[in-house]
Formats: sequence, structure tokens, C-alpha cells
Amino acid sequence: MKKFTKIICLLAALCICLTCAACGNAKTESGTPSSADSGKKLVMGTNAAFPPYEFVDDNNNIVGIDAEIAKAVADKLGMELEIKDMEFDSLITAVKSGSIDIALAGMTVNDERKESVDFSDTYATGVQVVIVPENSSIKTIDDLEGKKIGVQAGTTGDNYCTSDYGQDHVKQFTNGALAVAALANGQVDCVVIDNEPAKNFVKANKGLKILETEYANEDYAAAIAKDNKDLQEKFNKALKELKDEGKIAEIIEKYIPSEQ
Repeated sequence: MKKFTKIICLLAALCICLTCAACGNAKTESGTPSSADSGKKLVMGTNAAFPPYEFVDDNNNIVGIDAEIAKAVADKLGMELEIKDMEFDSLITAVKSGSIDIALAGMTVNDERKESVDFSDTYATGVQVVIVPENSSIKTIDDLEGKKIGVQAGTTGDNYCTSDYGQDHVKQFTNGALAVAALANGQVDCVVIDNEPAKNFVKANKGLKILETEYANEDYAAAIAKDNKDLQEKFNKALKELKDEGKIAEIIEKYIPSEQ
């Protein structure tokens, strides 16, 4: 009798162990989101002080070319778009760490950034220009030598100017608006920044102008983590469809009218 009872107890214990193991596996599987679950939201990082590509409107919403393109792509992919506003020079790190899925911030594709992240196909072309006071002695790019140049930290304007003129002649600001404010206050001699934001800043600050000479031409794209090839492919597919439908051109035209 005791032997029979012992066998019953062993069988019961074995059943409990198997049940616990099964529960443990179920918990692990449910605790790890599937690709479908994780794909419900597309998290975009940007620096919302770069109009017309991204800025905060009167209702405290982040809007602009990049925001609308990201929303159009998210809609194509059946995803919900979430936008995080952060410092421009932290965007690449955020993409690499996975705290954001993509960075759309009027970001130029260049070799240095390609070492850290991958890029989507190009969706727009940017031009770096120089903002100066209307009475400035700076007439062309050649006159920048020895001047104090204001830039937005981490941008290609920052990279170009630091490389061309040295760190001692370049002053970095967290966004373009602060750089232009410093120019208006006489703290710097000029500001190098993308042409479209430059036009907005000049319009908002009396006494400034943009030099006719362009500093550089560049391509804009979304930054995506190197280990996220799936998202890169899906993003590019959606972007191509939007281009073919004329939606990308429509968004850019909305913020940068071809006839002004």
C-alpha cells in the first residue's frame, strides 16, 4: 500500500513539473512580442525646430514635411506613428539604441553617418546656405575665412564648417533658431543652415538675408538601425509607392510652394 501511494505521489509530482514547464514556456512566448505586435507603432525621432521640415504648430503638435511623410509611410504599413522631439545630435544614438525606429529630421546622407546607421531612399534634396546681416561684409563663401560661424550642432552645416574652417571659428547651437538669434545679436558673423529653414528664419528676423552662393547640396533620408533591414525594406517600398502616387511631391509642395 505504501509502495502504491509512493508511486501516486511521484506521478503527481511529475505532472506538476510538466505543467509548470508548459506554463513557463507560455509565459516566455507571451512575454516576447511577435513581429506583428511590435510593428503596430512606428516611433520617429526628430528635432522640431527645423521648419518647414519639422516644427511645433500653435496646437503644440509636431508638423512639417518629415512628419507628414512619416505619417504617410506609417499609414501604408498599417502602423501608428509616434513622434519624439529630441536634440538633433542625439538622433543617431537613439536609432542605434532602438529607442526610436527612424529619424526624420532633414537629415543628410553622408559617409560618417553611414558608419552608424543605414538610410532609406532619398525623399528630398537640401541646399546649405549662409545667412548674414544685410550690411555684412560677407558677400560670398570665400569671405567666411576667419569669421565666427553659427551652426546647429550635429548637422552637416556643423560638419562642413568645422572641417573647412576649424572648431575655433564655429559655434554650435542646439537648434537653428538659437543660431539665428545669436546672429541677430551679433554673437556670430553668419549662420550656415539648410535653405528652407533659412528662408523661414530670415522672414521672421528683420535685417537678415541669404547669400546667393550655395554652400553645399545634399540628399535627405530616414535613418534606420543597421540591424533593422526589414523596416528599411518596408519603408522604401512604402516611400516608392508614395512617390509614384505623387504624395511626396504634394507634401513638399504644401510646405515649399514651387511658385512663391
